[in-house]
Amino acid sequence: MKRLLKYLSKYKAECVLAPLFKMLEATFELFVPLVMAAIIDRGIATGDLSYIGKMCLLLVLLAVIGLISAVTAQYFAAKAAVGFATNLRHAVFKHIQGLSYSELDSIGSSTLITRMTSDINQAQSGVNMTLRLFLRSPFIVFGAMIMAFTVNAKEALIFAATIPALSVVVFGIMVITMPMYKKVQSGLDGILNRTTENLEGARVIRAFRKEKEETEHFNEETDSLADMQRLVGRISGLMNPVTFIIVNAATIALLYTGAFQVDKAVITQGELVALVNYMSQILVELVKLANLIITISKALACANRVADVLDIKTGLLDGTAPLPEKKPGIPAVEFSHACLIYGKSTNSEALSDISFKAMPGETIGIIGGTGAGKSSIVNLIPRFYDVSSGTVRVNGADVKSCRMADLRSKIGVVPQKAVLFHGSIAENLRWGNEGASIDELNAALKAAQAYEFVTEKSGGLDFVISEGGKNLSGGQRQRLTIARALVRQPEILILDDSSSALDFATDAALRQAVSSLKNKMTVFIVSQRTSSIMHADKIIVVDNGRITGTGTHEELLKSDVIYREIYESQFKGNQKDE
Repeated sequence: MKRLLKYLSKYKAECVLAPLFKMLEATFELFVPLVMAAIIDRGIATGDLSYIGKMCLLLVLLAVIGLISAVTAQYFAAKAAVGFATNLRHAVFKHIQGLSYSELDSIGSSTLITRMTSDINQAQSGVNMTLRLFLRSPFIVFGAMIMAFTVNAKEALIFAATIPALSVVVFGIMVITMPMYKKVQSGLDGILNRTTENLEGARVIRAFRKEKEETEHFNEETDSLADMQRLVGRISGLMNPVTFIIVNAATIALLYTGAFQVDKAVITQGELVALVNYMSQILVELVKLANLIITISKALACANRVADVLDIKTGLLDGTAPLPEKKPGIPAVEFSHACLIYGKSTNSEALSDISFKAMPGETIGIIGGTGAGKSSIVNLIPRFYDVSSGTVRVNGADVKSCRMADLRSKIGVVPQKAVLFHGSIAENLRWGNEGASIDELNAALKAAQAYEFVTEKSGGLDFVISEGGKNLSGGQRQRLTIARALVRQPEILILDDSSSALDFATDAALRQAVSSLKNKMTVFIVSQRTSSIMHADKIIVVDNGRITGTGTHEELLKSDVIYREIYESQFKGNQKDE
């Protein structure tokens, strides 16, 4: 939690004022039993109605001032807690955006979502409750004990024995429950991960009739989480009854011994009532403190989980040099003995000794079997991943030394999974270029073979896309993501198997339109279709993370067995039919 306190730095005044006003409220509350004792001993005992009336007005005044102090304290505490959560959430989100794909893959999206939402909300509640009660409750407890000593030192010894016993119970339960709450939050990560997988894979689950099995798996995880929550709930639930037992036992002892003191005229009836009221105040505050300890236990466990995310050091450090402009004769992209290892937990290379050059304006086709490493190669160009050894250069400069903003501004990427965001078509396209005009948007749509279906939509460019593009077909989503990349007018265009949902005619028209654009881009086409890359200036064949062949379509048919097998599996049947 200490690591996160810096996000409260903007609310130093609120962090001081909230406890101060709570202490002010508590101070007035501690005077109430003394006023009650005075009413009993001086007002009721003598029948002085005027004195009773004055004391009652004083009680009302103490209540009003206490209420104003409590409301003011709540305002400052809420302002600080909400501001803290806002700053922390911004910091976590910004930190996540700076992590490489490797770190994101190892952490997992479900746990990041939990820590951004549930964990930070728990930390916010912890800050709020701490500012309100962390000083107030102990102040009331020890203040009541001190006030009891001013009333009668002998009877106050009961208070001195009760408070340590209560402290053992409260802090003992806190020590036991804190690690358990952390396990509960981890279990919530698993539930969220299972839910996300089932929602995203609903069609696959139904197609294979796995609803029953997935329901059973989900029930097992939820039952396990529920059992853990019940256990920690039972332990936490002991706090209130145990504290009640101790305080009520102390109250019984106080009344028993106090009765003898009153009978001997050592103390007055009013003073005994005041002592009982102070014991009641201690009971109420300890119940509050018990609930506060539970909340703080949850908050600390959750805050540590959030801090763990912030402590992750990304290996993707931004460069300082500007990206050079492209020049004739200098490769737009050059790989030199590049290797890639995914994550820190494995030593096996996903890519080994990748070397090739792509000159400005060239079209490079990358082909290979599933899992061969095609996408891994192109993901090294915009630094989604960093090479473990070797070099990747753009316009002659090592990508690690260049500013990522400069590098990525020159690159348009169309990933394998077509991702669109909720909003209009125009808003989605302008992710590529915020200042793009309508003419530029239409030109990109035409090149991506998307203009016709966009104009048929109600509103055209203003047609609202649902989250994830669920109200569009797979081919329409792919064409819009291609158009989004083209709006940027990049120097390097990466099409990572982005035409898999397109028919052969549309795919061919798309490639023709891209090649005829005015700005001669260096284009990388990743595909499992030989028809998509056979007209490329250079084709790279990848197998098991290594390049097995480089050349044109005709050259590879003669020299590369893997390429020839892929080609024949896709075209040989058609040739026989012909």
